[in-house]
Amino acid sequence: MTAMSAALAATTKPFTIALVDDYDVVLLGLARMFDGYGDRLEVVEIDANAPLAESIDVVLYDAFAQPESGHSQIGELVKNPRARHVVVYTWNFHPELIESARTQGVHGYLSKTLPAAELVAALEAVHSGDMVVSESPARARSVQGLDWPGRQEGITDRESEILALITQGKSNAAVAELTYLSPNTVKSHIRSIYRKIGADSRTQAVLWGVDHGFTPDHRRIERWVETH
Repeated sequence: MTAMSAALAATTKPFTIALVDDYDVVLLGLARMFDGYGDRLEVVEIDANAPLAESIDVVLYDAFAQPESGHSQIGELVKNPRARHVVVYTWNFHPELIESARTQGVHGYLSKTLPAAELVAALEAVHSGDMVVSESPARARSVQGLDWPGRQEGITDRESEILALITQGKSNAAVAELTYLSPNTVKSHIRSIYRKIGADSRTQAVLWGVDHGFTPDHRRIERWVETH
C-alpha cells in the first residue's frame, strides 16, 4: 500500500476513468461506488452513445460474463491509444487469466472484493505508473455496492455471470471453461438459478435471462475495438 499512498499524495487533480462492460446494471453499480470520490477521479465514459473522449487515463474493464475475458478484448483495449492504462476488474483470479492479462500489457488486475476506498487507491497507483495486482481473494462475494442482473431476485454475482453466459448460448462445458469452475460446480449453480427464477428447463432459463437484462450490449467494447 506504500506505492498507493505515494500515488495519492502525488495526485493533484482527478484522473479520468472509463467503465467498459456490456451490461448497463453492472456499469451503473460500479459508477455508484465512485460517487464519493469525485475529487480523486472523474468517470467520463459510461453511455454507449456518448461521444468518445480524446484519451482516458484509466480504462476499467469489468470482466463480467465476457467470453473473451483475458484474451482478445483485453488485448484490443491495451492497443487502443486512447487508453493510457487498462485495468481488469474481476472476481476470477485463476493464474492463467492473470498471466494472460499481464502478457497482453494490462496495468492492473483488481478484485471485486476490494472496498471502494481500496479500489480507488489501486486505480490511483495505476494512473501513477504502478502495476497493481490484487492478492488472490478468498471465495467471498463482490464488495457491497456493486450490482448485477438478477440481484433483486436473489441471484448471486457468480450465478448471475453463469446465467449471462447461458443466455449467450454457452454450454455447461463452455461455462466451466470460461469461469474456471468445475463442471459439477457449474451444474450446482445452474440448479440454484433454476430454483430462484422458477425455470424447469434451459430454454425457460434463457428466455428469463433475455427478459431480465442478461443480454449483452456489445456496443461499448466494439467502440473501443473499432476506434484505434
